Amino acid sequence: MTSRYKPSEAAKRLNSLSPRRRTVVKAAAATAVLAGPLAAALPARAATDAPAFLHGVASGDPLPDGVLLWTRVTPTPESIPGSGVGPDTEVSWVVAKDKALTNVVAKGSTTATAASDHTVKADIRGLAPATDYWFRFSAGGTDSPVARTRTAPAADAAVSGLRFGVVSCANWEAGYFSAYRHLAARTDLDAWLHLGDYIYEYKSGEYAARGTVVRPHAPANEILTLADYRIRHAKYKTDPDLQALHLKAPVIAIWDDHEFADNAWSGGAVNHTEGAEGTWTDRQAAAKQAYFEWMPVRPAIAGTTYRRLRFGKLADLSLLDLRSFRSQQAGTASGSVDDPNRTITGRAQLDWLKAGLKASDTKWRLVGNSVMISPFSFGSLSADLFKPLAKLLGLPQEGIAANTDQWDGYTDDRREVLDHLRSNAIGNTVFLTGDIHMAWANDVPVDAGTYPLSASAATEFVVTSVTSDNLDDIVKVPEGTVSAIASPIIKAANRHVHWVDTDRHGYGVLDITADRAQMDYYVLSDRTNANATSSWVRSYRTRSGTQKVERTYDPV
Repeated sequence: MTSRYKPSEAAKRLNSLSPRRRTVVKAAAATAVLAGPLAAALPARAATDAPAFLHGVASGDPLPDGVLLWTRVTPTPESIPGSGVGPDTEVSWVVAKDKALTNVVAKGSTTATAASDHTVKADIRGLAPATDYWFRFSAGGTDSPVARTRTAPAADAAVSGLRFGVVSCANWEAGYFSAYRHLAARTDLDAWLHLGDYIYEYKSGEYAARGTVVRPHAPANEILTLADYRIRHAKYKTDPDLQALHLKAPVIAIWDDHEFADNAWSGGAVNHTEGAEGTWTDRQAAAKQAYFEWMPVRPAIAGTTYRRLRFGKLADLSLLDLRSFRSQQAGTASGSVDDPNRTITGRAQLDWLKAGLKASDTKWRLVGNSVMISPFSFGSLSADLFKPLAKLLGLPQEGIAANTDQWDGYTDDRREVLDHLRSNAIGNTVFLTGDIHMAWANDVPVDAGTYPLSASAATEFVVTSVTSDNLDDIVKVPEGTVSAIASPIIKAANRHVHWVDTDRHGYGVLDITADRAQMDYYVLSDRTNANATSSWVRSYRTRSGTQKVERTYDPV
């Protein structure tokens, strides 16, 4: 997502750089590795030589026979994230059927090295399907916390139901991660989906809560180098609410732009200045390396997050990478939104998605989708609402009828996907989306201009941000003020939109049965309060065979 910004004084002095850039950090300053910024990525610890697990443990990408385990060991006080120093350290792991770890089913060890920032992954196989397990890491006499994980159902299993937490857009400086805490308090999640912007790349103070930094992140500079990205990931992994959720259930994650830089595409980003901030090739490679080091993600294809998971006969989940292969966002120099030579997925990924949707024999086809696929038009918003909404979406404020960073900017790819669904009679396809810092419940029409006379090819549930600014934050009015005005106008101009909440922060809970897929939307009382409460606000479902969204009045 694109945010409000004011150019820094440093940016103003660098006259040769593009005026579209938000922040310019001199390369020499950005690449300096200092003890202070590195140490800021760590919680306080005793200055001993005993290894420590300061960044929690996690699991991800559940399979019927296995799951991926993750941790980061700090072998010595000097071995802080991004430092590139520290001894090779043996890390053992154990998996059991009980929390006390008495009924052990798997164990082993590996070596944490400075080359991987002392992060460790163990891809466990040979487990039973649809089963809870507990695991722990150990190093040098120190044990990590014990965490729960869960395997997926067997591929041919008749599954009565699935339940996933759903989140996106967690900006450290904009507030506390109470959404994670409330999901961690549940005992009914098979897994949780993170749909992108797990971290943010900005320098400190550039993108906060209505301009106010709630808590400073590390490093203070905009992250550019491998050390920078490692330190930022490490800082996030010190959050107690995030650690708590990773302790409770496996995560299934994809990246969006801020794991790299704002409005990233295959050859660059709005928030990257070639030369002054190094090359995009190097920055992208650093971001990807740090991501795979610090996240429990199992890439099916090296260097990407697109992959597919199956949950018995009930659902499969196609996870997209909409940053690595996309063309530059539409504009004066990069073509129109309808240009068939421009792509958001890349040819190989689009063919993979279409083939998987067609071959699927599950009841539901879920698509983990980092940016909204439903078309969106502003309609007749007044200038005082149009301008901040354009800022939130990263659009020219002179007026444009598409968000060119979303599928709206790549209409040929969208048309191909929707035509494929219709021509092959592929039903029960649900897109699960983040990015836009608002909650939506949408039909996905074949032709938005004639909808509802035209068909709906799929449905889409979009979750709001965990903390990142949304519309009322940009306008700086009390929560709920803007939605009361903007939502009816947005719905009138977009008849496939059943609901949009432009103003609140929170998360979703997705519940799947053979009869319906339902998203329950939850909101937080105050993202700037570490003890924020959570409340259910709305629920929408799509019933099997309908390809349409309808409101339901009770959460699962």
